[in-house]
Amino acid sequence: MGLDLLKHGGRRSTVAREESSDMILRDQILQEFIERYSGSPAFIVRAPGRVNLIGEHTDYNDGFVLPIAIDRSVWIAARPREDRKISCYSTVYGEWLSFSLDELHREEHTWGEYLKGIAWVLQNEGFDLSGWEGIVTGDIPIGAGLSSSAAFEMAALRTFSEISGFAWDAKRMAKLGRGSEMMWVGVESGIMDQMISALKREGHALLIDCRSLETEAISIPDGVAMVVLDTGTRRDLVLSAYNLRQADGREAVGFSGVGSLSDLSMDALEEFASEVDPILYQRARHVVSENMRTLQAVEALRLGELGLLGELMNASHKSLRDDYGVS
Repeated sequence: MGLDLLKHGGRRSTVAREESSDMILRDQILQEFIERYSGSPAFIVRAPGRVNLIGEHTDYNDGFVLPIAIDRSVWIAARPREDRKISCYSTVYGEWLSFSLDELHREEHTWGEYLKGIAWVLQNEGFDLSGWEGIVTGDIPIGAGLSSSAAFEMAALRTFSEISGFAWDAKRMAKLGRGSEMMWVGVESGIMDQMISALKREGHALLIDCRSLETEAISIPDGVAMVVLDTGTRRDLVLSAYNLRQADGREAVGFSGVGSLSDLSMDALEEFASEVDPILYQRARHVVSENMRTLQAVEALRLGELGLLGELMNASHKSLRDDYGVS
């Protein structure tokens, strides 16, 4: 379970099965590394993107989510350096990034800030980091809501883990990835994206309690395929609404007197419905009902009741549209 790690030369692999597209990307990044560095990488890591089956906007409200990893990933091929510098080339952006671990500075919001943010958060947590050089590539569409940034963060964390020799703790690394995105890059986010990328398991969705970070792998019934359709809407167009909904949630929590909207039952929510702004009530109703739908969806998968799962996903979308105002 978790991120895939391949040692160059076949000495070690945690990849049980590689699809042809993965083999193509692996071969491409290997060739790119050899051409640019005149040698082979020490290892290659792969971190997947994700879609969320159900449990929308519940992660930053300490609720339940049910994401699944997809067959699109971020890859990093790397080898150690003798100094404390990072040198990395992105085939996606066609750009080099170079910086010293001893002189980290925020600059304009580019892909490189995610990598610098990971270095910053690790050192801030006391990790002793070593330098490395590498190639980063991937086939996750940028800005399509498939968590390319979280996949990059987790691939970078695994790279630093291998280069610097510290133990890989998937949940801790997921929290550090989120921390770097919030405190260095400046993007508010929940923990779901990093958790599923770090803990993915083939053929399973992952039920995550975003308060305790307890997880459970939920088997997808045989013969079921998850198909992701691109609507053409990019995340940057909805980011302002995302931040506003987080603010709405915090305000609703103030009215309810609980620590989080996920502490509320539907009955408890109805008790103060007349005392709160109708819009805030709707936002809270979405979170409370969505937590219930997520747990019901888990049971539907366990029982193989795909019709019920579809009804719950439709109800989730309706709630997102009518109560949460984000669809």
